[in-house]
Amino acid sequence: MTGQHQDYLHLIDQLLRCPNGAEPEILDAQPNLLDADLVKTMMQVATLMAHEGNQDAAKFLIHIARELAKYLGLYPQFDTSGACNGNHTN
Repeated sequence: MTGQHQDYLHLIDQLLRCPNGAEPEILDAQPNLLDADLVKTMMQVATLMAHEGNQDAAKFLIHIARELAKYLGLYPQFDTSGACNGNHTN
């Protein structure tokens, strides 16, 4: 395991143990770790937790990973302006 991977796991552990609402502060303290590999690692840990029956922690990590991916520009943005409103002509 690389040192950076260990850092990701430590950060994930901090997120899982922190008080509700403290997540942004924890993430802001580690800007060098906020990248696509962290998102990937979070999803891997969430999958493992789900398989172990820890659904709440898995959902929490997936939520944080999704928000982080959006912040990093990795999450696809969908047009919600109504451009695709279902009015199709044949």
